[in-house]
Amino acid sequence: MSVDTPAWVRDAVFYQIFPDRFATSDRVPKPGAMEPWDSPPSTHGFKGGDLLGIAERLPYLADLGVNALYLTPIFQSASNHRYHTFDYYTVDPLLGGDAALRELLDRAHERGMRVMLDGVFNHTGRGFWPFHHVLETGGASPYRDWFHLAPDVRDGTRFPTPYPASGSPSTVEALGYQAWWGLPALPKLNTDHPAVREYLLGVAEYWLRFGIDGWRLDVPAEIDDEAFWQAFRQRCRAVRPDAYLVGEIWSVAQEWLRGDRFDALMDYPLAEAILGYVGASSLDHGVIAAHNEYSDTIFAMDGAAFSARLVELLSIYDPDVVAVQLNLIGSHDAPRALTVLGGDTAAMRMATLLQATLPGAPCIYYGDEVGLVGGNDPANRGSFPWDESRWDAGLRAYVRAVLRLRVAVPALRHGSTVAIGASGPAMAFERALGEDRLVVGVNPGPDPVTLQVAIDGVAAGDLVPVELEGASVTATTARIEDGRASLVLEPRKGVVLQVARR
Repeated sequence: MSVDTPAWVRDAVFYQIFPDRFATSDRVPKPGAMEPWDSPPSTHGFKGGDLLGIAERLPYLADLGVNALYLTPIFQSASNHRYHTFDYYTVDPLLGGDAALRELLDRAHERGMRVMLDGVFNHTGRGFWPFHHVLETGGASPYRDWFHLAPDVRDGTRFPTPYPASGSPSTVEALGYQAWWGLPALPKLNTDHPAVREYLLGVAEYWLRFGIDGWRLDVPAEIDDEAFWQAFRQRCRAVRPDAYLVGEIWSVAQEWLRGDRFDALMDYPLAEAILGYVGASSLDHGVIAAHNEYSDTIFAMDGAAFSARLVELLSIYDPDVVAVQLNLIGSHDAPRALTVLGGDTAAMRMATLLQATLPGAPCIYYGDEVGLVGGNDPANRGSFPWDESRWDAGLRAYVRAVLRLRVAVPALRHGSTVAIGASGPAMAFERALGEDRLVVGVNPGPDPVTLQVAIDGVAAGDLVPVELEGASVTATTARIEDGRASLVLEPRKGVVLQVARR
């Protein structure tokens, strides 16, 4: 089966936004008091961020080098994260409603920015109208087959118990319905039912027609039905041939990327490797151990181990898939990258450099560029600090520089990737597109490393530092003789060099 991935994603730099926490607009009235913007985030509290706040901050994002947005769920919901959907066809009024999304899309598209939404199709909220119908009428509801109900609910013996007493078991038998991870607030949809399938596929089509550019799909493996996702792709692509479809799967999963379901996955395996490599000496093992996915996947790596893992990850999928993987180092589902790295800003810079110079579309988690920290949920979902005195200005300048470098240099978006050397904590790889060749070298260690690198096809030349706009550049140069060079990498830094032939 052939792979057909959207060409525009190769040139994309994404920015992931948790809408309640990024920016608020005076044009979106609030129905009541919100949590103070600068107070620590709570599990259930609302800060009041909205879509018009995002629209008004597009100049900030464009300046950073961003040209694509990924928004976590925006549909009506009774949770600040909105993964508890109760109306898939309506943007939450707290975010400004449908009109706010229309303005955001129009203003983003005027700037050449794409917008991807988060689709939560495995489960709903308790307020989802078909589930509410079941709550009111039990087994008599014509929507009873939309969910996985216990037998005694289906036959009308009892009604579901969506608000069990504290400490009560959250089993299907106790609740009367299957809930995602046993959470009573998240009834699982029965996607085997034709009406449910048609409803969800219709939702996907509707918002693509409205103007979004793609879907990030939440926990897609929980819908263990290959035909559903094949139909999802077919229906989405019929509406929008270049729609970007990304699955939230935390592991290597070739079967999802054969060309019949998703274009890409959120590349957590690459993120874990990057964090373990650049943070080898500073990882916060307590934070890592407390996270379900990170506890046994992030560990210290030297240059050779990271290089080997990188080669493995780049070779697992079709090159056209690798080119559009969603490259992240942080997200709303994980501790902040800077926190995982033990607050090590130098490691954060190296992580961002790798994220921005490897194949795939880099995705910055909102606020990471200014130094936001936070452990597991809800601490990783703090409000963006618009007071610039609270920013790590040096980190932001560096992130801006490497993102803008990626936008400016085609080889970093479309070129081949070859690991060309590793020694101790250091490693290097080459990106090449025709005569345009760059070397990226990283040394997370405490001492300088002289790294021998192989530059195939270049008998003689020089490796010259590439200017990073607004950020300092390590003045490392090296001569290429007989296709090899000795590259001196300063400690705790990364460098980008261009191959100049003589």
